Amino acid sequence: MKKVVLLFGIILLSIQLNAQEYPIASDPGDILNKTAIAELRVQNEEAQPDGQDDLLGDITANDKAEPLLPDHMLFTQRMLWGKKGLMRNFNIFELNPENRARELKIRRVMLTTHQIVGFATLAGMVAQGIVGTNLFDYSVNGKEGDSQKTKDLHESLAAAVNIGYFTTAGLAFFTPPKMLEDKKGYSSVKLHMGLAIVHLTGMVATNVLAGQIETAKENGNYALSKDLKVYHRAAAFTAFGSFAAAMIVLSF
Repeated sequence: MKKVVLLFGIILLSIQLNAQEYPIASDPGDILNKTAIAELRVQNEEAQPDGQDDLLGDITANDKAEPLLPDHMLFTQRMLWGKKGLMRNFNIFELNPENRARELKIRRVMLTTHQIVGFATLAGMVAQGIVGTNLFDYSVNGKEGDSQKTKDLHESLAAAVNIGYFTTAGLAFFTPPKMLEDKKGYSSVKLHMGLAIVHLTGMVATNVLAGQIETAKENGNYALSKDLKVYHRAAAFTAFGSFAAAMIVLSF
């Protein structure tokens, strides 16, 4: 399980490092307006005698040249939703204004779910932090108590947090791309993306160190196991802090 999480984490980290910004919600109005204009143009051509100027045609001449996809997108998005992406093999996702409007609705749902699952995962991290701190006190600081029961709870919470965390990441990485390029300069989304690199690194490190702790115990090297728990705890709190900040910046 930890090897799978580690591999998935490394893949997502590589994606994140090469990622461009993405907005949390895209307005499908631009595409819908294009569709409406196209319909008006057809009506205009049918109603207009030959030889008269097509004013609506002049107005929309440049509109047809506007791209339906942004130049920059995550490679996972390009793999699924690019001009030659896997989803383009299905008629329902053929690249045209109407289908792009549908994709932006899907994007909105996925990124809204991304936030909801993210906050649920954050709550799990809080619980994990409390349980983990107690376990740390039992195993490192010598506090008396039922350390095995606490360890079992800690591992169960860790599994739930990992599932929630990587589901949250997947919803962002595989959502359809935005319609337009983002403006240059600071934005909460860019800060969210920067913090994502930190908490993704922290999550990978936390899982790697957890595996090393178990290996050290199995080999009877309890001194090393105790030392690694300090770093494991630091990585976990780094992941939690940056993940919490990343979720909060999208709320304001």
